Parts: sequence; C-alpha cells; structure tokens
Amino acid sequence: MNLLRALAAVSSMTLISRILGFLRDVLIARIFGAGMASDAFFVAFRIPNLLRRLFAEGAFSQAFVPILAEYKNRRTENETRELIDHVATLLGIALFIVTLAGVLAAPLIIYISAPGFSADQEKFVLTIELLRITFPYILFISFVALAGGILNTYSKFSVPAFTPVLLNLSFIGCAIWLAPLLDPPVLALAWAVFLGGILQLAFQIPFLIRLKRIPRFHLKSKDTGAWRVLKLMGPAVFGVSIGQISMLINTIFASLLVTGSVSWLYYADRLMEFPAGLLGVALGTILLPSLSRHYASHDNERYSHLLDWGLRLTFLLTLPAAVALALLATPLIATLFYHGAFTAEDVWMTRQALIAYSIGLLGLILVKVLAPGFYARQNIKTPVKIAVITLVATQLMNLAFIFPLEHAGLALAIGLGACLNAGLLYYKLRHHGIYQPQPGWAIFLLKILTALVVMSGTLWFATGSDLSWLQNTAMERALRLAQVVLLGAASYFTALWLLGFRLRDFARQGEE
Repeated sequence: MNLLRALAAVSSMTLISRILGFLRDVLIARIFGAGMASDAFFVAFRIPNLLRRLFAEGAFSQAFVPILAEYKNRRTENETRELIDHVATLLGIALFIVTLAGVLAAPLIIYISAPGFSADQEKFVLTIELLRITFPYILFISFVALAGGILNTYSKFSVPAFTPVLLNLSFIGCAIWLAPLLDPPVLALAWAVFLGGILQLAFQIPFLIRLKRIPRFHLKSKDTGAWRVLKLMGPAVFGVSIGQISMLINTIFASLLVTGSVSWLYYADRLMEFPAGLLGVALGTILLPSLSRHYASHDNERYSHLLDWGLRLTFLLTLPAAVALALLATPLIATLFYHGAFTAEDVWMTRQALIAYSIGLLGLILVKVLAPGFYARQNIKTPVKIAVITLVATQLMNLAFIFPLEHAGLALAIGLGACLNAGLLYYKLRHHGIYQPQPGWAIFLLKILTALVVMSGTLWFATGSDLSWLQNTAMERALRLAQVVLLGAASYFTALWLLGFRLRDFARQGEE
C-alpha cells in the first residue's frame, strides 16, 4: 500500500470537511457574531466536543486500533468479530450512563467549565439549555469512532475521513433554515450537533455491513481483548488529549475575560485546525494501523522508517502552514469572518489569537505523528507521564501570559505546550530505541528553511497592509486572498523543486 496515496485520499476528504467547516463558521460569524449567544454555544459545544476527542477519536482509537490490528493479524476471524462485539457493547453501556449524567448535571458542568458565566443569569441559563441538547452527541460520535477504527484497520481510510462532512452540512442547513424558526435562534446550532451525530453514524453503517463487521450486542465478562482496550483507554484519555484538556481550562480562563474572548479563541482555533486536520489528523489516521501492523509482525526497521517518513512530511508541510497563518492572519480572518455581526474589533482580537496559535502548529502536528509511535506498541505509561508535565507547564504559562496578553496569552500557552509535548515524545522515542532518524536530516531541514525564506518574502510583499483588507469588499478580499495563497504556495514549492525535492521520493518512502 502506498501511504502517500492513502494520505492524499484522507487529506482530500478532510479538505472537503474543512472547507464546509469554514462555510459553517462564516455563517455562524455572520448570524451570531462574537457575543453572548455565540459564547454560550461554543462553551456548550466544547464540552461534548472535548469528550469526543478524549474518549472517541483520542483515547478510544489509540487503544482499540492496535489491539484490533493484533487480532486481525494473529487471531481467527471469529475471535476478531467477538472483540468488536464485546468492545461495542461495553462502550454502549458506558456511554449511555455518561450521556444521561451529562444531561442531568448540565448546570454543574457549566458552572465548573465556565464559572464566569454564572455572573450573567441569562447567559448561564442559555448555556445549560444548549449543553443538554448537544450532550448526546458524545454517544453518537463514539460509535462513529468505533466504526472508523474498524474501517481504518481494514484500510478503508476515505469513509471515516469523509464522515465529518455530514456534521458541517447539518450546521449549515440548521443555521440557514432552522435558526429563523427558533427563539433564541442559537438553539439551531445545538440541534445541528445532535442531528449531525446521527447522520455520521448512519453513514458508516453500510460500510461496516459490507465488511461483515457490524457490531452486535454481546456481553462476555471474561473477554481479555475488550478489557485490554478499556484498560489502555484509562491513561490514554489523559495522554492523547492533553491539548483538549488545556483548551477546556483555557475556556475557564477566557470566561473570566471580556465578552467575546471565548469566540475569538474559537475562530482562531478553527483556522489553526485547518492544517492540523489536513496533515496531523490524516497522518495519525494512516500511521497508527500501519505501525500497529509492523509491531505485530516484529518489523522494527520498517516501524522506524515509517516514523521517519511521517516526521519529514510533517516538517515539509507544517512549517510553511505555520508561517502562512501568522503572515496572513488578518487576510484570512477578514475574508472568512468579517461579515454581518462580526466587527473590525473582532478581526483584530482574533488575529492576535491566531498568531499566537501558529507558533505551536508544528508541535501540535508532531504530537499526532509521535504519539502513535507509543500507542501502536500499547505503551501508555510514557505518553501519560509526558502529558502530566505538559499540562502543568501549559497552565503555568497561562498564568504568566493571561495578564499581559489576555486571550492571546491563552493561545500562546497552548501552542508552546504542544511543542513541549512533541519534544518530550521525540526524546523518549529516541531514548527507548524505537525511532532511529534516517540519514540526511540536516540538509533536509536546511532546504526547507531556505524555501521558507523565499515564501515569507513573497507573502510579505504580496499581502500589503492589514487595514486594506478591511476596506475591500467581500468578493475582492476572496479573490485577493486566493491570489496571495497561490503565489505563496508556488514560491515555496518552486524553491523546493529547485533545491532537489521530488514527490516521487516521498511516495517511495511511504510504500508498505
């Protein structure tokens, strides 16, 4: 299997989802701006979204996929089916309890996660109502993660990658057609989350049926494989999703700042997640099953080579994305969000957060590549220790940065924390002898830095003044941004080509 081709397929599906996600956010910004209603929804949605990343896409996938790959390669067909059945049954029981508890305890959850909202009774009550509608999303999306883990293990990468498109379509449809019918209109966004979870699960079921891997209710208390998954999930909840825990704590800090701070951080985070999703999530998706397969086959050399391929690809594509986010912060925000209720002040405030986030983009994506190096080996202990260090360091930076930089300081702490996390993961991979860098890294990085200088200069001169972007019409901004982005990308990849980079070299390195 050519992993570069698989990466391109997953990234293309993710690109569709991200484009629709931006359309979704443009609509939300245009209709709701960055005020009380949007702050309430973003806090309410962040709770189930955090649980999604902690339990579903994060800890569950990292614990389930390596063991499923082991069963697929070493066990019988019947044993593999039983593993899926038992895991799905245990997951369903646990999620039903969590969902019921979340709906009932919504006031307490909001009080803990956004204590600043309690000073405004209207905002507090609205956020509780929104959370009660959105919380069942964790039930649906966790089963989506189960289905996605099965499909990825059987190399059906495109289906799980396309699935998030349905959530964005749900948002867009509800924002346009349902919002005018509800009072307050922001309730439409909560119902979009609920409906989106159902649509995503329904979409994946036919593909599981085709694989003959549709889960059945079957509770067997002595099944060792299912309990191994749950045992790995406990520490993986913390180890894999440290960034999301930091984001939740950031929400607590942001709720104490001026109104709009939560929304400014949200819109900046959405822009940062575009490259993080296209590369970080896509790489993590294809690396974990492949690494798990090499580990099950005791092929340590190919295991290390695959990690090296992932790291090189990360540096090659993430560094220009981080620089572009910083240099094009105002053009991006103005083009996508400067409409309707989203003001010029919101542009400047979101810009500060985006520049701060961009500093940590490389670290954020490196974690997606390095963490599977441990989880594919079913090693949970090491990433958890690193996660504890990272969480403590991030919160200390929050306290240091929030006073001089306000909401931008919270974004900076997240970015620097991700870099620390990636650095410690890399150190431990080397220390344990799991990863050995292939020759040529020094010249590889030198060529990338040279191309970055060329690209930065091109973007600097092509962008012009930030103020001019606010004076253009929406269509002028969109056309102008497209030209600048294409020019920057062309300058970077042309420089790389002149320095000797060829796509076929990465394709060969990514073959299995």
